[in-house]
Amino acid sequence: MESTTGKEALKNLLGQIPFTAELYWLFRQGGEPQSRYSLRHLQENLPEIMTQVSALDGRPPSGKKIFIFAALHYWIEQAALLGLALATQSHRVTLGYLPYGDWQTQVNKFDMRRLNLYTNRTLNPAAPYLDAVSFSALRPTYLPLPEPMRQAIRQTSLYDCQYTTQVEEVDVESPLYRLRMERNEHAARVAMAYFKSNRPDVVIVPNGMILEMGMIYRVARCLGIPTVSYEFGNQRSRIFLAQNDEILHQDTDRMWTARQGIPLTEEQVERMRSLFTARQQAASWENFTRPWQGIPAQGGDQARAALNLDERPVCLLATNVIGDSLTLGRNLFSRSMTEWVERTLQYFAGRPDVQLVVRVHPGEQLSSRQTIAEVVKQVFPRLPENIRLVGATDSLNTYDLFEVADLGVVYTSTVGLEMAMNGLPVVVAGNAHYRNRGFTSDPETWVSYFKMLGAMLDRSRDHHLSREQLDLAWQYAYAFYFEFPRPFPWHLVRLWDDYRNHPLPSVFSPEGLEQYGATFRYLAGEPVVWESA
Repeated sequence: MESTTGKEALKNLLGQIPFTAELYWLFRQGGEPQSRYSLRHLQENLPEIMTQVSALDGRPPSGKKIFIFAALHYWIEQAALLGLALATQSHRVTLGYLPYGDWQTQVNKFDMRRLNLYTNRTLNPAAPYLDAVSFSALRPTYLPLPEPMRQAIRQTSLYDCQYTTQVEEVDVESPLYRLRMERNEHAARVAMAYFKSNRPDVVIVPNGMILEMGMIYRVARCLGIPTVSYEFGNQRSRIFLAQNDEILHQDTDRMWTARQGIPLTEEQVERMRSLFTARQQAASWENFTRPWQGIPAQGGDQARAALNLDERPVCLLATNVIGDSLTLGRNLFSRSMTEWVERTLQYFAGRPDVQLVVRVHPGEQLSSRQTIAEVVKQVFPRLPENIRLVGATDSLNTYDLFEVADLGVVYTSTVGLEMAMNGLPVVVAGNAHYRNRGFTSDPETWVSYFKMLGAMLDRSRDHHLSREQLDLAWQYAYAFYFEFPRPFPWHLVRLWDDYRNHPLPSVFSPEGLEQYGATFRYLAGEPVVWESA
């Protein structure tokens, strides 16, 4: 440990001496990285991309002044391709970056300069169309930050720790929190100085909630700069984007205003039914990249028998993964999803007249941190006789549980939307995107939550959704799955495979523009028009 610490101290010292990192990088490393931080795919494809960009560019720059920011090597590669694509549409594009290999390990000054040199060299061939700016090489502002900005730094650092540790209670004295505070404050100070001297027409950032990307988003909003955040889900050829909002908030208000009450066509109903069936049967479907269950549906009777459920009413509680980015900042009346689970368990322990089935999110089998299963066992080392726990790896299909349930309770899980599509009444305790859409019950306080649960459980067999509510649930689900994510050619996870299948000349051909043109305009800040989606 002492030798490692001494080595890091030496590197920090060498990092302050001019040209030491440059000479080491050139002669010892041959200009290549010696870490997980790699832009190899961008290096390999950039010559061909630049040939395509040059062929598509026939007009003087007359579009917007666009600033794209990314940290971490995979986001930098994706942002570079996006920036060059926007440059072909006559926009003047700058790519700001921080060349970190990860977000939870301190980087000494010597290594940071090497990563900067490597990134600069990689991006240099794009210079005619993409101006690359390293935020680690810029001077930060030393002026006092306004209190809203300081609050944003603390909030972003809190989200970072929750996301990293998958624990909702954060120790603000921990090394991770201090590291995230340090990095986020540095990113904020650099961005404040840079944007005041180089104010763009629009800022584009991936994610927009966590890490330095979330920090740059908040600085841009603090300065009143129009901002677009984007993220990728489990659909190929689709992108989620939000204007002047964090995309992970999944604000569907404007979309639903345009879509609410418009009946689905027979073709749309069949498409939605086909997706729902694939989810039930643990099958992949169209451009969705993964199945949603481990085993196909076996039927409600088998689920009832497996859980030894009797004739008392059944409530299905479906959880999210702790620390998942879609739960961050979604609390309404509870401090966290963990607290909501704990208090809901205690409530049902006092209701022996009903049965509670807790369905742990299957994604928790990949978690090495705190899980909902552990939370349940901390509350009740031995479960009350009316509570069942279905673990992440248990061989039970969630959709079979729909058949035995009389009521659903969720935090933000999309299982709540699907239960409503199945006619079940659903109580939504977190700020889910489908809350207050006309087909769920949406308490605002603990008092109203428990009062609502009590009333619905007392008459659970008479409380299924009306035909109108069921239609609304299906209309909303169709819009959310098929219209809220926009067509986009290059998914982050399969970026270079997608690029080979959809090179720039194809994307910006008349046929490609018909499919993707609106998305690129929306990314550049043109207001989204949901009425024509």
